[in-house]
Amino acid sequence: MPETRLAALLSDVIRRQRQLHELNQRRLAELAGVSQATVARIERGDRSPSLPALERLLAAMDLQLTIGVEELDAHLDARLTEQAARPLAEVLDGLGLDRIVDRLGDLPYLLTGSTAALLQGAPLPTDAVEIAVRWRDSARLTEWLNAAYAQRWNARWGEYGGVHIEPEEPGEHRWLTRHGELRAQMCDELPAGIKVRHGDRSYRVVPLVQVEATDPRAADLLRRHRQRQQAAEAPAG
Repeated sequence: MPETRLAALLSDVIRRQRQLHELNQRRLAELAGVSQATVARIERGDRSPSLPALERLLAAMDLQLTIGVEELDAHLDARLTEQAARPLAEVLDGLGLDRIVDRLGDLPYLLTGSTAALLQGAPLPTDAVEIAVRWRDSARLTEWLNAAYAQRWNARWGEYGGVHIEPEEPGEHRWLTRHGELRAQMCDELPAGIKVRHGDRSYRVVPLVQVEATDPRAADLLRRHRQRQQAAEAPAG
């Protein structure tokens, strides 16, 4: 068993990224300058890697380490429970999903992140409509944001406004528009999407497996959601 929750999280990240980069353990070890046994132990979750080893492994895949914090599991559980109790139509209406989708028009996009998860049956808490957009369509996205009187999230001030709205400008791809809050994942190419139906509408979404591979925040929530489901389904005693 993994010795800590951190070891389990890091083992999952390294294994998932190695597979996405189509590397076996030996090749990753060669690129990172560590032993194959080290890669295997990290992926099993036997121990937390040292920071230098972790940075070398990530750098070998053109990635870098960032540090973040999240809510305690108890708080996440409370939010997941609250979200699961709400009708999906009510959740989507609160996000302004249809208002935003209707006005995006022919801008190429896919719903992604927690929004895509919601539409595929995973009741993840989210406070914004999340879309994937290609970098080459950023000028069209900027036009849409201007028409929607958007203000961009200003991390320095902890509020919306006071920064350029263009996606190319530094900062989170997160805006408050007249139709609702919007987050964007800018990408070179849109992933293969699928259509899902809710009510009398269909939506173009990123499949859950791709959401987990590209969105760490949504992946963590999905993992927690599944753990709760498994615990609920386990026989008592």
